Amino acid sequence: MRHIYNLWDDHFDFDRRLYWIEPLLDATEYTISSIDASGGKDGFRGGDAFRPSINAYMFDNARAIGRIATLAGDGATAADYAARAADLKAHVEADLWSPALDHFVDRYQKGNEYVRAWAPIRGRELVGYLPWTVDMVTGDPRFAPAWSHLLSPAELGGPKGMRTVEPSYEYYMRQYRYDAASGGRECQWNGPVWPFQTTQALTGLANLLEGPPQTVATRSDYLRLLRQYAALHMLGGHPDLQEDYDPQTGKPIVGLARSHHYFHSGFDDLIVTGLAGLRPRADDVLEVAPLIPADPKDPEYLPWFALQDVPYHGHLVTILWDADGSRYGHGAGVTLLVDGMQMAHSAKPERLTVPLARNPLAPIDRPIDLAVNLVRSDYPKGSASVNADPASLHGALDGRVWFFPEMANGWSTTGSAHAWDWFAVDFGKAAQVHAAELAFYADGKDFAVPSAYRLQVWDGDWKDVPAAPLPVPVANGITRVAWPAMTTSKIRLQVKKPARGAVRLVELKLF
Repeated sequence: MRHIYNLWDDHFDFDRRLYWIEPLLDATEYTISSIDASGGKDGFRGGDAFRPSINAYMFDNARAIGRIATLAGDGATAADYAARAADLKAHVEADLWSPALDHFVDRYQKGNEYVRAWAPIRGRELVGYLPWTVDMVTGDPRFAPAWSHLLSPAELGGPKGMRTVEPSYEYYMRQYRYDAASGGRECQWNGPVWPFQTTQALTGLANLLEGPPQTVATRSDYLRLLRQYAALHMLGGHPDLQEDYDPQTGKPIVGLARSHHYFHSGFDDLIVTGLAGLRPRADDVLEVAPLIPADPKDPEYLPWFALQDVPYHGHLVTILWDADGSRYGHGAGVTLLVDGMQMAHSAKPERLTVPLARNPLAPIDRPIDLAVNLVRSDYPKGSASVNADPASLHGALDGRVWFFPEMANGWSTTGSAHAWDWFAVDFGKAAQVHAAELAFYADGKDFAVPSAYRLQVWDGDWKDVPAAPLPVPVANGITRVAWPAMTTSKIRLQVKKPARGAVRLVELKLF
């Protein structure tokens, strides 16, 4: 970790005592600094800046290294990285805070004909909340007014999602980038809602609300913004979080084939640590502070919720909120259960802390998938009776399992005239195998599980594995097959044509 941290020295200004980065390499192309550095002509590249993001990340990394060093008994490293974190914090507060904007903003790392080195950018961006995301400035009342801009509909608080740049910016929502194949709009950060940064901002807001009292934001604000964010996760009545959204309409902007289920969310963490309030700690104290309004008349009030059996320090933690006590049978209010036993209760949604000695963690069995292919030119290699194109074969051995109808993955028998088809894995050498996991996709129309299947090992000839009877194949789930360990260089899965449609093998894992 120290080695990787120090590799960032090439992006550290030892005089300014701050890190800088190009917005594109911060995963935020077309931000104010990059657009303005182009004179408004583009913004995909360029715009190197001392940004709240990279400095927040490096502050958090330094603090983590220092704390790990403390656990390891390395006092010198702990002191070194604690000092680095403190130094970064001081310079972010002194140099990236804009009193004029009441916000943390970029400063240009270098100038050109359009921008001046060290000058601040000319508008607010959602990235300015990153210092709260990593708990850098949470308890300082000087900076809390920044959150008023997220709550303002005219500023960062869009009606359907958080804007990445305010509408007052000259190039707000101007489209610069288009997909060459479809002509559709491509990804930009000059106003659209991005789930990735929405998660960061809501994490920061939760930290603000769990910190010292302030008068800018409330729990009601958190619930409203969390509900707004939840709505973005649904498309056409089905879960499908996409790349980015129009803050006015809540509709996807990019909408390309790659945009479905873009894995930019982090929504679960906002529920666990924010809404339900399980605040992770390193000591032997369990702390829970739900972020729900206490007033039943609040429009964002929740009558009940349950977060059940969260693994925490070797225990299973359950948090219940039941406003009138009729839902869960543990009385009205907040109830905290550990391993099924009630540990604390409060009639109000308030902070609860209880001693919790940690238990040793149970060993976790992590079997190695012998069939996963990380480099397509290497073993293990796939082959098939039909549709043996390299991409299709690799899709069934790439380790990825999903059953989204919008994103095909794996190998299929589509177009086959055979009663039986097969998919084989060649390990390239002898391997001992004793189990398989089969993932079949089904949609009730074009794809179904096989009407029958066989697993065979190569021993100079194909022989069925001694697993009988074989489990019934599972649709959109995992079918597990086990047998006495055998040594072989190849395994083959045979699938029989279903009554309707074809078979799609999303993934074949072997152990």
